Amino acid sequence: MGARTGREYLERLDASRPDVIVQGEKASGPISAHPAFRNVTASYAKLYDMQHDPALRDVLTYASPTTGDRVGASFLVPKTATDLQWRRDAMSAWARFSGGMLGRTGDYLNSALMALSQAQGWFAQADPAFAANIAAYYEMVREQDLLLTHTLIPPQVNRSVSGSQQGGGALMARVVGQDAGGITVRGARMLATIGPIADELLVFPSTVLRATADDAPYAFAFAIPCDTPGLRFICRQSLDHTPETGRTHWDAPLSSRFEEMDAVVVFDDVRVPAERIFMLGHPELCNGFYSATDAVVHMTYQVVCRTTAKSEFFLGLVSLLTEAIGIEQFGHVLEDIAEIVIALETARAMLRAAEADATVNEFGVLTPAWGPLNACRNWYPKASQRFPAIVRKLGASGLMALPTEADLAGEAAADIGMYLQAKNLNAADRVRLFRLAWDAALSDFAGRQALYEYYFFGDPVRMAEAMVRGYDRELYKERVRQFLRRED
Repeated sequence: MGARTGREYLERLDASRPDVIVQGEKASGPISAHPAFRNVTASYAKLYDMQHDPALRDVLTYASPTTGDRVGASFLVPKTATDLQWRRDAMSAWARFSGGMLGRTGDYLNSALMALSQAQGWFAQADPAFAANIAAYYEMVREQDLLLTHTLIPPQVNRSVSGSQQGGGALMARVVGQDAGGITVRGARMLATIGPIADELLVFPSTVLRATADDAPYAFAFAIPCDTPGLRFICRQSLDHTPETGRTHWDAPLSSRFEEMDAVVVFDDVRVPAERIFMLGHPELCNGFYSATDAVVHMTYQVVCRTTAKSEFFLGLVSLLTEAIGIEQFGHVLEDIAEIVIALETARAMLRAAEADATVNEFGVLTPAWGPLNACRNWYPKASQRFPAIVRKLGASGLMALPTEADLAGEAAADIGMYLQAKNLNAADRVRLFRLAWDAALSDFAGRQALYEYYFFGDPVRMAEAMVRGYDRELYKERVRQFLRRED
């Protein structure tokens, strides 16, 4: 089959019947027709269509090593610097489609799966069958171009105890049955972004597990279809209000296109076939699931490509806004714009440094350097909080005076045309620009984006702690020791 079209993505999605609860009701009928998912699935479909655009085909796809069909570039196993750049160009093209607002496009988890599939020796430590399973699953997802989501953390009930102790051990998804044919899983996990519109759910190790018998039921990695019996997605409120208000992309340019649903996942005695299991037991191996396989490196590489595109988007947005209302002659305005420029160039430099210092790992995969990527994933979540703040500061009261598209043809059309024009834009274009700024910086969609970026990889404090503890500082300490010993 190879790389899908948008129509093929939607047809497969609508043929499935995942158990999805939205606004207190179970979604019925085709998922792509549901008001909470209609617009975002259309956006995902356009991503798949981009793979067949003659201008992008050779950027977004490559020839499958098994079938010769064109498959997504995010599945490409990098062996050379050219391969890494190919992956970067493909991921950047998809990211720029949404201005970096779509955080769970297929290339994110495809990157993880690519790395995992090559680390078969690591999986074989637990069971040779797990190594064969991960390799076969990677090939299936690649050849069918499936969209994956994943779920990681336990329900947020009592953070003073470990996940395996939440609710006396009865809350976090765990193995409650096992036989030669597979396992049975019961409990819940957070937070499956795009779960209702994905094809498959990856259930991977999440928090640090203790190497004890008590934690063994929580130590696993597997994948199942999103419409597996017993699997249920409980969604938050949709942030795409256009279906209920009758508004259009004009009024809500971001939230009406890129609202990725987040969901709690409930496992009601879900049966997982043996061939879909990649790890079972072995808490100590589960703790190294991402790092020992370099999956985290390739996932972070995709994220830095996406967040670089997001920085580009905010730079363009702020620049158009300041030009429109004629405030670029003020030093403090240029200083704010410079802050975004510096952030953009910093992200680009980290991305290129990771590529320049890439090395072949023990599994034969050319892997970007972890240092620059790790620094970026610790720095960007905080730096990016400034982007919407700058939009709010520079847009000021203009962001509050925002008529709708309907108003431009309504009773106040003449007044809007006169009083809401800009230095270099007519009223319609100015209002449209400022509505985009509102959606990027002030709407509930913008609020979710800020929270999403801030906690993308976890608690920033714990991430910083892990980075410092894992960073080799001995060379720099020794240089200072040598300086202290100098007598000349």
